[in-house]
Amino acid sequence: MTTETLVRPARAEQHARVAVAALFFTNGALFANLLPRYPQIKADLGLGNATYGLAVAAFPTGAIAAGLAAGVVIRRLGSARAAVACTLLTAVGIGVAGFADSVALFAAALLLAGAMDAVTDVAQNAHGLRVQRRYGRSIINSFHAIWSVGAVTGGVMAAAAIALDVPPGWHLAVSGVVFASAACVALRFCLPGPDEEESGPGAEDAAVPAGRRPGGGTGRRTAYVLGVLVLLSIAGTLVEDAGNSWATLYLSDTLDAPATLAASGYIALVGAQFIGRILGDRLVDRFGQRTVARAGGLVVTAGMGLALAVPTVPGTILGFAAAGLGVATLVPAAMHEADELPGLKAGSGLSLVSWLMRLGFLLSPPLVGMVADAAGLRTGLLVVPAAGILAMLCAGVLRSRRA
Repeated sequence: MTTETLVRPARAEQHARVAVAALFFTNGALFANLLPRYPQIKADLGLGNATYGLAVAAFPTGAIAAGLAAGVVIRRLGSARAAVACTLLTAVGIGVAGFADSVALFAAALLLAGAMDAVTDVAQNAHGLRVQRRYGRSIINSFHAIWSVGAVTGGVMAAAAIALDVPPGWHLAVSGVVFASAACVALRFCLPGPDEEESGPGAEDAAVPAGRRPGGGTGRRTAYVLGVLVLLSIAGTLVEDAGNSWATLYLSDTLDAPATLAASGYIALVGAQFIGRILGDRLVDRFGQRTVARAGGLVVTAGMGLALAVPTVPGTILGFAAAGLGVATLVPAAMHEADELPGLKAGSGLSLVSWLMRLGFLLSPPLVGMVADAAGLRTGLLVVPAAGILAMLCAGVLRSRRA
């Protein structure tokens, strides 16, 4: 009989779960409000393509620069306070970017926003995993699904602001105040006390009675598992970025899909990923993270591999949907395992995996682009089934079916 059939989460844990979901929602919504305003900001500042590209690269640059500091911030402030404080600073950076009257100020604002977003990402996941340990069953995938809902909400808000001709600065300032206020309210319902209180071996075994990894907690074994978890999370980011950066272009330019249909590849990937995360917690509880990740890698490889082997518009859309469904649980699973690796300070494993995962987002577009220039985008998108194979190979470090 599993833990969740014996113990019902107390009201405090239920409130904390809603609070963490709110933090994920605000994190997704803040940046999604900014993205659709980029073209107007570019036009208002009179930026050329090269200058604009360098300016917006400040966001991932800030994230990479600050990512490794997340563990230190969490240990000093606690995961909940760190997530909320950095959400406030992210909102400030995005608001300043909307009001910026020079490219230097615009880039500096994005640098701040990216740095704070990286710390928020680690901190909210750390607190979410703390709540998960209290629940005694998987809930982390549902938080990532809520992040997707926040991103869609932010995009809709931005589209409405553009339609109403609201200036970027005022739009982003208002959205920043709204979501920063929501994060502050959520803080009142997060778990109190230090994050280390439940991180000991006894607490972990009681909260998550899962199949354990072999090999104990030696430093060499921990380093090996951490490296494999980084590869697993990068496999997930490679597939996500393929949908973000290349799905629409591949359907429109290579397969001659009409413009109204070309966006369906990205929508299919994101929609299927959301569904996979909603269902992911139940699947993980029933079959274990290892089995779910291996099955997901197989779905990615078979679905997108078939779509690239027999290129049609409907088949490609279904292929991207299969890819999104297959990677839905990979990043949450890697973060979960990294957060509970023995021999590391609180937040350190999670910070390192999150930081190196962002390198995958940064390096993936130029890699696919270079292959596409040399051999065509269809060949470049082979990175997607390759990522599925990588996920299957790396899934062995994840937990097996729960006891």
